[in-house]
Amino acid sequence: MLADEEDFAHRVLAWYDVHGRHDLPWQNPASTYRVWISEIMLQQTQVTTVIPYFERFVARFADVSELAKADLDEVLSLWAGLGYYARARNLHRCAQVLELDHGGEFPHSLDAVCALPGIGRSTAAAILSLSRNAPLAILDGNVKRVLARYHAVQGWPGQASVMRRLWQLSDAHTPSSRTGAYNQAMMDLGATLCQRQPDCPRCPLQNGCQARAHGNPRDYPGRKPRRAKPTRETHVIIIEQADQILLQRRPPSGIWGGLWSLPECKGGEDMMVWAKRQLGIEIQLIEDRMTPIRHEFTHFTLTIKPLRARCIGSHQLQDTECQWHDPERLAAAGLPAPIRTLLNQQE
Repeated sequence: MLADEEDFAHRVLAWYDVHGRHDLPWQNPASTYRVWISEIMLQQTQVTTVIPYFERFVARFADVSELAKADLDEVLSLWAGLGYYARARNLHRCAQVLELDHGGEFPHSLDAVCALPGIGRSTAAAILSLSRNAPLAILDGNVKRVLARYHAVQGWPGQASVMRRLWQLSDAHTPSSRTGAYNQAMMDLGATLCQRQPDCPRCPLQNGCQARAHGNPRDYPGRKPRRAKPTRETHVIIIEQADQILLQRRPPSGIWGGLWSLPECKGGEDMMVWAKRQLGIEIQLIEDRMTPIRHEFTHFTLTIKPLRARCIGSHQLQDTECQWHDPERLAAAGLPAPIRTLLNQQE
């Protein structure tokens, strides 16, 4: 490591020792299991949002073995509202792989951890460095921002050439000792000072930061090329029978994958014909106008238009992915947040 790189790490660690975050729930204790759960939850999600989810999750699933043998429905129910549900499915699958192939323990090599479901290079390095002090560089969104500004790296990090450059810089700056503390420090620095609106006067890296010297830190990192956010529309139907509500499990991939939701149907179709054909039941629509809701995903906006109906007579459900649910069981069903909002509207 060159002298200026040693100075970079020294300044970051000195700042962290005084100003960094040392009391996050996954830091005490910082077991590999707890760090793994937190790192997956923290992907594209703020720390303040994650903390209560993390605490509930590890209270229920104390270790890899408990998570591996859990029912996916229960895992998803504890994840409901956190979004990006593929993370939960991968977490569950990863626990099963760890239990089956690694005796319930995380392997020690970076490549072996990267081979596990739902874990990329930066997440693997974070797990190993934060829990075992492995000398591995990370490159999450916060670290990208700090390095892009300090070195005035132009371009959007989603471009391969920009990503390669940032990895080179992260590798160069990461010390071989106190690596876990340094990686946590870099994440804390990006999350608390080097935000979109940077607090440069309080930053330990203000001397030497090229973006600050040029007076344009907010120009780094480069923005993703802007595209108009598409809009989509869907119709869902709330079907009631003897105080129960019909829920349908979503396909394993796609939005809300694996969660229980309301049956989804095409607009303009005769709902009674649709219900008979798709679900094997007869329904009667309830003339009760419900307000559509909009839900923002990362890549599109979804408008959900609800209808209400009641099931007529007794029928055997044709769709094996459908089940009648009692209202008191809905909390444990792992419903997507906007679907839960719709159901709360009708109470």
